[in-house]
Amino acid sequence: MTINRWRLPIQVKPLYRFVPATLLGFVLMIFSAVSIAAGSSYIASFSDVEAQLSQRNFAKKQQAIEWLAETRHPAAKTMLTGLLDGQVFYQKKNKQLFLIPELAVGKQAVSIADGVEEGGSADQEISNKRDYKKVALNNRLRKAIRLGIAQLDLSADSEELRLQAAKNLQGNTAENVQSLVRSAYQSESSQEVKEVLALVLAVADINAPVPEVREAALALLSNSLEPVAFQALSHALDVELAKDKGNAEFIAGIERALDDYHQSQRIYNTAETLYFGLSLGSVLVLAGIGLAITFGVMGVINMAHGELIMLGAYTTYVMQQLMPNNIGLSLILSIPAAFVVSGLVGIAIERGVIRFLYGRPLETLLATFGISLILQQAVRSIFSPLNRSVATPDWMSGMLEINPMLSLTYNRLYIIIFCLLVFAALVFVLKKTPLGLQVRAVSQNRAMARAMGVRSEWVDAMTFGLGSGVAGVAGVALSQLTNVGPNMGQSYIIDSFMVVVFGGVGNLWGTLVAGVSLGIFNKILEPWAGAVLAKILVLVFIILFIQKRPRGLFPQRGRAVEG
Repeated sequence: MTINRWRLPIQVKPLYRFVPATLLGFVLMIFSAVSIAAGSSYIASFSDVEAQLSQRNFAKKQQAIEWLAETRHPAAKTMLTGLLDGQVFYQKKNKQLFLIPELAVGKQAVSIADGVEEGGSADQEISNKRDYKKVALNNRLRKAIRLGIAQLDLSADSEELRLQAAKNLQGNTAENVQSLVRSAYQSESSQEVKEVLALVLAVADINAPVPEVREAALALLSNSLEPVAFQALSHALDVELAKDKGNAEFIAGIERALDDYHQSQRIYNTAETLYFGLSLGSVLVLAGIGLAITFGVMGVINMAHGELIMLGAYTTYVMQQLMPNNIGLSLILSIPAAFVVSGLVGIAIERGVIRFLYGRPLETLLATFGISLILQQAVRSIFSPLNRSVATPDWMSGMLEINPMLSLTYNRLYIIIFCLLVFAALVFVLKKTPLGLQVRAVSQNRAMARAMGVRSEWVDAMTFGLGSGVAGVAGVALSQLTNVGPNMGQSYIIDSFMVVVFGGVGNLWGTLVAGVSLGIFNKILEPWAGAVLAKILVLVFIILFIQKRPRGLFPQRGRAVEG
């Protein structure tokens, strides 16, 4: 019996190769199972989150972050916000998480678990900085945290919070963000929030490969005034034009939408310019309306009018120092206080100086100029030469958003309303009160008024005090727009005289029309001429206008005309 020597090696060799391959696969399977088990930790409570965030494994940290957002844990928003701000630390000893705004000895370490789960450690004072270590993050984790915060806010109970979260996602075309927004859109009950979410989706869908989806996105973006809609349309147009065979109809639709956006932008820019012009005009009216009374009725060129405005502004500053914890109430109380302070100073000026100078306008100019210097120096001695800042109440801060292209600042809006109220009050006083009747009588014919028993000296003092008091009220309004300082009045004296002369000396309606007109004219010129050149052009216009109509827009009959 013979044995083939070559058959055994031929039969054993495949088995020899198969055994190592099987062992290698088995070993790899075991290592894979171990690694998977190590990477996918089970999170059941907040203590598990603390354990994973205190490790160096970023995959485990991401699992903890996703668990917080998905379960809407009570501590989720605090935790995620603190992580983004770099204020979350873990204690090395027990791995518990703390919110620490400032890591320093003696500062407080606020336990995030405290009050969330039973057994959470209480807040504690930091005795050793080395006991705490900041939770490390990378860019991938930061993206996950922002997505988690958005997920929490989009599912919040507050409609305002959901709306703000939707606005924050505008322009974000990441796939995971779009998936989150689509889910939120389906469950959203507020129509306003749904519109913002639809815009977020349209920004991404405008570049979708499906024509129907792109057309729907184009229709939505075409009706939006948001800047992100304009950016998305511009980008989509560039992408479509870069193609060899772009969709001509789709390109034409985008171009029409961009033209409509530019047209809307021009319209609302014009509206904003008019609004700024109205606010500037209201300031000019407030500054000039008191001068219109003293200059128009009494014929006195009061160069101290700007300092009376300054006294009203300083009265506002003093009232806020007396009531530092109630800025809004102090501002309201400053209105009558400023009227009384500036009015009394005005009466003192009239009784002490001006009553000796009636009929001599140039001498009243020099005298009141000297008084203005005295008042400036008195303010410097009392309050120092430095400017004083007057706080603005919360209800005057912020903006009223009409649409994404037009927002009205509250402080300017209140100035316009305040100007109209002051004007209405003055008209009422001059038309419906005995003082107003006597003022009109003295201004038209002083001798006849005296013959009728009107005490012209008393009327002069009250008229000057009324005009000065209104100047003080103007100072209250101006304190909300600019710093309060000794030279504050010098910025408005020339503008006040321009308004009074242009509108017609002594005519309140002329002062209102002139102030508003000059304010709008100035703001229209500023974009292309600049602020300084615009003022020069306005002054040149008034000079030319006075050459044609020396008595202004609405000439007033009275002593100034007779003189």
